[in-house]
Amino acid sequence: MTRIATKRRQQPAGPSSACEDKDAAEPAKAGAGEREPFWRAKSLEDMSEAEWESLCDGCARCCLVKLEDADTGEIHYTDVGCTLLDSGACRCRAYAERQRLVPDCVSLTPENVRGLDWLPPTCAYRLLAEGRDLPWWHPLVSGDPETVHRAGISVRNRVAGLEDDFSVSGLMERIVRWPRSRHARKGASK
Repeated sequence: MTRIATKRRQQPAGPSSACEDKDAAEPAKAGAGEREPFWRAKSLEDMSEAEWESLCDGCARCCLVKLEDADTGEIHYTDVGCTLLDSGACRCRAYAERQRLVPDCVSLTPENVRGLDWLPPTCAYRLLAEGRDLPWWHPLVSGDPETVHRAGISVRNRVAGLEDDFSVSGLMERIVRWPRSRHARKGASK
């Protein structure tokens, strides 16, 4: 198996239109004087850097180590974090320097996001690129950065350790399915 390193974001970024999804936000109804949220009104390519960066929900699923089966090309998530992951905060500890410190770290851009099939199904970049809307727990929808954690979407309290603490065979023993889940934890409320 080959390790795939990823990190989120960098620059502006595909079309945004609402799509039926159990966890999606209610369709915006812009009234007189109200504007459509930027993620519905702009393509990924047309977003400012600040708008692009704000799409990250802070789940840190993209910062989990992923393994690729050399024979099948199948991607397997582990519950092991990148060496730079602060698993409590669900953020990179050296975001500005991540490319230098982790050379195989992938920065998401409007140009590459549509072709990265290993992105979590809950990732805002992926959702918008697929024409879906942001879910109710996304901080841009809820107005609260903690909803991604309360909904059980983030890696908080689910990371076994950082990649430096595991051998390749140890990583293979840490393969998990939950990062591929699209839905919020049962009992999570809007």
